[in-house]
Amino acid sequence: MPDSAASRPATPLPRTLLTGVQMLFVAFGSLVLVPLLTGLDPSVALFTAGIGTLLFHGVTGLTVPVFLASSFAFIAPIQGSIANFGVSATLGGLMVAGLVYVVVSQAVRLKGTVWLHRLLPPVVVGPVIMVIGLALAPVAVSMATGETSDHIGYGPALFLSMTSLLVTLVLAVFGRGIIRLIPIMGGIATGYGLALIMGLVDFTPMHESAWLAIPAFTAPSFHWAAILFMIPVAIAPAVEHIGDMVAIGSVTRRNYLETPGLHRTLLGDGLATMAAALFGGPPNTTYSEVTGAVTLIRAFDPRIMLVAACTAIGLAFVAKLGALLQTIPGPVMGGIMTLLFGSIAVVGMNTLVRAGDSLTAPRNLVVISLILVFGIGGMQVGGGQFTLQGVSLAALVGIVLNWILPGAKEDE
Repeated sequence: MPDSAASRPATPLPRTLLTGVQMLFVAFGSLVLVPLLTGLDPSVALFTAGIGTLLFHGVTGLTVPVFLASSFAFIAPIQGSIANFGVSATLGGLMVAGLVYVVVSQAVRLKGTVWLHRLLPPVVVGPVIMVIGLALAPVAVSMATGETSDHIGYGPALFLSMTSLLVTLVLAVFGRGIIRLIPIMGGIATGYGLALIMGLVDFTPMHESAWLAIPAFTAPSFHWAAILFMIPVAIAPAVEHIGDMVAIGSVTRRNYLETPGLHRTLLGDGLATMAAALFGGPPNTTYSEVTGAVTLIRAFDPRIMLVAACTAIGLAFVAKLGALLQTIPGPVMGGIMTLLFGSIAVVGMNTLVRAGDSLTAPRNLVVISLILVFGIGGMQVGGGQFTLQGVSLAALVGIVLNWILPGAKEDE
């Protein structure tokens, strides 16, 4: 039976609307966290999450119950790229990264996925993901200790950041039902409440903003250095995308890798990311939080995600909301970042562990070691517009070494 919206029982309209708004609420904390951490505009991120979700469902024929929003994998690379190349050039790099998704989707359509696994085995993907998480870990610590805040000292900053982190951990580990799906929102709300009590919240952005306004869209520009820096970052989310499709398929008991097909879901993801960069938003990806909510309340109708997308687009024009988000103190966000960056690194470790390959086999040891040291240690190759560093250099080194080194068994 074809997997399409027409083959599903119709969900009553009131329930569809209510559930769609709830799905946005589940995704909201993570959605706005990425722009807040990277210096992009939260209102633009809301707009591009909605546009990206609509594009994805247009490409996939409204078959997969997923919501697309800001990708955590790009937090550290965006921070590094903005510091080196500026916002506009970073958006250009992100747009080309989205184009990589599109190219990969067409290669999958023509050749299947075997070549992808050969080019990017776990011994390459795992440590590259670890580099993404750990390369800018000092940034999280700087925010958590108040070094990036002009009006918050070390003591209050550490109290705010560690309290926010503690609440997030407790909700993530011990929370039940819908609470377990929003630990980040809980941590930020707690930290924000404490900051209010301590008089550390600056409401200037709220006073200066109108109630309704067009989001501060930013156009991308294209520079080789920023493009080369950002392209390899697309490796991790592209590979992770397959796992996301398998996960939501196991929940709904449908094989989305066949219908609508991995090539279509990758294409939708790529177009969503390109559209986001075109307007000045962070790259889009399918959200695990929403998949968890779909599992919890058995909301399998993809039309629910259209409601969530349209709601996000509407909220993007409420300027007071974006200004309120900008008043969240830096240490509160820093506490959350310490967990998020570490979590990304753990995902990379898990990729290696699940593969079952010996990490001390000479070949694997060389590949993993050089990826980690080159990526985290600050190694640079080239200069000017053609500088390779960070995750881009690490990914390239891993791919080349995996290609040229012969297979070898661990010495006994």
